[in-house]
Amino acid sequence: MRAFDYHLAESPADAVATLTAHPDAAFLAGGTNLVDHMKLGVATPDLLVDVSRLALDEVTTTEDGGVRVGATVRNSDLAAHPLIRSRYPVLSRAMLSAASGQLRNSATTAGNLLQRTRCVYFQDVTTPCNKREPGSGCSAIGGYVRYHAILGASPHCIAVHPSDMAVAMSALDAVVVIEGADGERRIPIDEFYRLPGDEPHRDTVLRHGDLITAVELPAPPSGAVSDYRKVRDRASYAFALASVAAELTFDTDQIGSARIALGGIAHKPWRARRAEEVLAGATAGEETFAAAADAELSAADPQPGNEFKVALTRRTLIAALRTLNERGRR
Repeated sequence: MRAFDYHLAESPADAVATLTAHPDAAFLAGGTNLVDHMKLGVATPDLLVDVSRLALDEVTTTEDGGVRVGATVRNSDLAAHPLIRSRYPVLSRAMLSAASGQLRNSATTAGNLLQRTRCVYFQDVTTPCNKREPGSGCSAIGGYVRYHAILGASPHCIAVHPSDMAVAMSALDAVVVIEGADGERRIPIDEFYRLPGDEPHRDTVLRHGDLITAVELPAPPSGAVSDYRKVRDRASYAFALASVAAELTFDTDQIGSARIALGGIAHKPWRARRAEEVLAGATAGEETFAAAADAELSAADPQPGNEFKVALTRRTLIAALRTLNERGRR
């Protein structure tokens, strides 16, 4: 690991000003992703600005009945929080399906959102990677692609975003609160992440110096039922081959509203807008669920070697909708 300087931030404004003044600096909170990348040589900051002791570690209600989650709330604490478990079970279940208990005890809300891909080529500095070194090429194309994208990829990058929490927050229409050099901004999570295009090294719309201070969740719809379903190679401590975060409301035998996000299949949490359009107002049932899945996956473009993810994602989405339909009818 290369030598680096260290600064303990005294306030969000101090953290933003310090990072803004140093082009090669990075924020440090739980460090569960950044420190690994520093050891691998993927990340080489010359200054770490520690934000872990800022007063951003609370979960509170908002005036509109939603919930505000501080940036440094630990993943274990958020998953177990009564407000999250009662109002947003999809989020609690997503977080409990991620990593290990030890990592969840260290990882923070903002850090989870900012996880970088676990593509093996990104983490191997001996191989070309456009995300790590723009313009060097994408070693995954034509390589090992079991975990790679089937939606939203580009000729420059086919990596996927690893976070489970971000998938659930996407389905919940979360808003990311950011403090930057020009003051506070609020960005819907679906606009916070980027597809790779020809700049795959830019995961988000954050500017250098921007600090996530909170994530806000709107109040859940009345009568909503939600769940998170994750398919992976082993039962724990594994990233998703495909995952579904879904929330439905029902009006007798019809679906009132649908919010769905998919994980493990794209460069960002994939909001399933086509599926939502098919479901809203339709009669709940297997035919509707299959039609929604087919509509969403009609644009899938798998690589040779991960074609199975199309069928896997279809089955996972249908199964998740079936489960919510059963719960919503009780």
